[in-house]
Amino acid sequence: MAEQPTATIVFVDDEPRAGELFARFARSENLAVHTFRNPMDALNYLADHPADLVISDLKMPDMSGLELLRNVKARHPALPFVMITGYSTLDDAIEALRLGAADFIKKPYEPEALIELSREIIDRSQDNKTDSTPPAPKRVEQDMLGSSPAIMMVYRIIEKIADVRINVMIEGESGSGKELAARAVHMLSDYADKPFIVIDCGALTDTLLESELFGHEKGAFTGATATKPGLLEVASGGTVFLDEIGNISDNMQVKLLRVIQEQQVTRVGGVKPIDIDVRFIVASNRSLAKMVEAGEFRHDLYHRLNVVRIRMPALRERREDIPDLANHFVETFAKRYQREVTGFEPKTIQQLVNYHWPGNVRELKNLVERLVALADAPLLSLEQPLGIDQENLGGLAPPGATGGDAIDYDLPTLDILERRYIEKVLALQDGNREKTARILGINKSTLWRKLQSYENNRQRFGD
Repeated sequence: MAEQPTATIVFVDDEPRAGELFARFARSENLAVHTFRNPMDALNYLADHPADLVISDLKMPDMSGLELLRNVKARHPALPFVMITGYSTLDDAIEALRLGAADFIKKPYEPEALIELSREIIDRSQDNKTDSTPPAPKRVEQDMLGSSPAIMMVYRIIEKIADVRINVMIEGESGSGKELAARAVHMLSDYADKPFIVIDCGALTDTLLESELFGHEKGAFTGATATKPGLLEVASGGTVFLDEIGNISDNMQVKLLRVIQEQQVTRVGGVKPIDIDVRFIVASNRSLAKMVEAGEFRHDLYHRLNVVRIRMPALRERREDIPDLANHFVETFAKRYQREVTGFEPKTIQQLVNYHWPGNVRELKNLVERLVALADAPLLSLEQPLGIDQENLGGLAPPGATGGDAIDYDLPTLDILERRYIEKVLALQDGNREKTARILGINKSTLWRKLQSYENNRQRFGD
């Protein structure tokens, strides 16, 4: 008597040979396989028959694999799905993960490898059905702690692309952990022992940024008393993280595009190109796609960098992670400052969870550091003069202090302090942006972008 199959797989590919080959290997592993060349036939089958896994090719004439995935997840949310893709369509594979695919496999693949991946996913799915224990929090890199769906998606993308030497774009609000994500991509790669260099594009002028990135020859400009290799040379073999890349000028964008395309740099004042091997990871707290539409960022550079995009969720989008993050920071700072602190009062944890965190994880980390440093009890409480937001957390400000009297009355993060200062200067200048920009030492377009960002946050989050 034949042994009962241990699982049922639906395999969808318009190329019949692919389905036949996979089915032959799968059946030898006691897996039942139903192959379909038309995605609609597969959906009709799933409407009346149970299955443990769907495997689909990405490129099909009648319905794409992504469309099939959307349909399967709409009708059978818990049914695992694996996408088959080519290397040139890695963006679509990442999109499949965002839509809920359990994994993807690149062509050409060995049938045995796909069988092994299928077994792993089916076993994991069946274990989840029988085990009600919530998964343990997962850490990709220090301080990247959490098990919410939003952050778990980030982990999955990082793990899939870490060993693929492609450029990555990370977007998210200030303080959401973009640099940590970039560092995690590097540290999980095969070249983790190579340099990881961080460059803040918003903190340097064009001249300084070009010198830092490309290096310079002796005598290239006043003060260049010796030849200096650029950071791109130093990072060769590893990763360069360009933070706030949206701040670089059009001229610098052109030069950077050439470097990324050719993987060569020419030092300032030099004539000989120098070969490099660098993975670029860039970050922005603004949508670079919208900047492209507005003509503020080159579309060709955008597409060179946006091979894979990671969106870091704001902390308010992953509130279930706040207790784990807060307690992790307590442990870190208690050791650093040698404090006998073990955690938070229960009501304080609830206050932290309810707060909207405009400064994201960075703001939470700064708050916990202050609380631990000034702690006089094992359990931390916000019933002390350290309120992070008077309206939302009921903290205490110094007597007589208000947002207008003292912009730093509640020890805010630097991002919040900058916003308050800019708005105060603007008010003192009766709304005159030209005068405000001159006093602040920034150009009018930078001031406009910052004010627009503040207004958007207020409209979205009531901040």
